[in-house]
Amino acid sequence: MIDTIEYKNEIYPKFQSSGFAARFAFPFALEICKGAGFDIGCNKIEWSLPNSIPIDLTFNNEYNALNLPNIEADYIFSSHCLEHIDNWVNVLNYWTFKLKVGGVLFLYLPDRSQKYWLPWNNRKHIHSFDSDIIYHYMLDKGYKNIFKSGIDLNNSFIIIGEKA
Repeated sequence: MIDTIEYKNEIYPKFQSSGFAARFAFPFALEICKGAGFDIGCNKIEWSLPNSIPIDLTFNNEYNALNLPNIEADYIFSSHCLEHIDNWVNVLNYWTFKLKVGGVLFLYLPDRSQKYWLPWNNRKHIHSFDSDIIYHYMLDKGYKNIFKSGIDLNNSFIIIGEKA
């Protein structure tokens, strides 16, 4: 039996409501995110990408999405975080600044296809995304080797790009 939840007459897999969405992106991130980098918005240290520097206000308020440790990162990984941030463009601009040339921005984001995650249904979410919005941001900022997935069973997508 598949455990499900229902929201506004739509049925979704129950795991979508259990947190730790990053686990669905980890197999890909572990192939791409090498060297020194950050997991921003991981919520719990044990939920952070292995070997990353975890950044989240729930366990440490010294650093946040707009105040990272003073290193040039090989990668920035973030899962289901950007939709909670007031000005996502400023945040992505800052993250781009913090990446080394050749560094990877790896985002795992909820897709707007999941009704509960829309900002008017889930007041913790300020924005809703699809992969095209982030793809065009990366193009405009000069990223290369941009790859985006389709929508997975977690109603989320991965998009990665390399700072040129």
